[in-house]
Amino acid sequence: MSAEERRRMIVQSVLPLLVEHGAGVTSSQIARAAGIGEGTVFRVFKDKDELFATCFAEALKPDQVLDAIAVIDLDQSLDDRLIEAADALSAHLQRMGALMAIMHGSGKRPEHRRDRRKESMSAMRDAMAELFEPEKDRLRLPPAQSAALFLSLLFSGRIRFSETGDEPTTMELVDVFLNGALAAA
Repeated sequence: MSAEERRRMIVQSVLPLLVEHGAGVTSSQIARAAGIGEGTVFRVFKDKDELFATCFAEALKPDQVLDAIAVIDLDQSLDDRLIEAADALSAHLQRMGALMAIMHGSGKRPEHRRDRRKESMSAMRDAMAELFEPEKDRLRLPPAQSAALFLSLLFSGRIRFSETGDEPTTMELVDVFLNGALAAA
């Protein structure tokens, strides 16, 4: 296994541990989860801070959610496509939020790059625009703009409502996005 492959494998093993145990995760837990010796961890990473920073950077990448969106069947109804995508996006947001809370709570403030966040949001918007594309003749706005509005509603709703417990279901959110807040006359 190359050094880069070993780094990736360790990071993938550590991400769930960080969510479960926080920054207090031990090097023996890390080694056990990765199936390697403790010494190997520190041959690959200078220290736990470098490992955690690498984990945080990995968690911010939208690759996993982009892959999930890319396999959504475009022959489904727009409602079903958006529900599937919203569930994948919500899971991504939840993972990021949990990891950020852990890192901030531990006093370890990871490097936060605004450019990376913009790139990530742009990639998610583009992926979502593909889901709107088959309906482009029926949309009031272009697919990219529809996607941006949908992401805005999804992300702001998930963040605000998670604090109050009044979070709408994914189906409700998609229904209001596509059909408006007013009941049919």
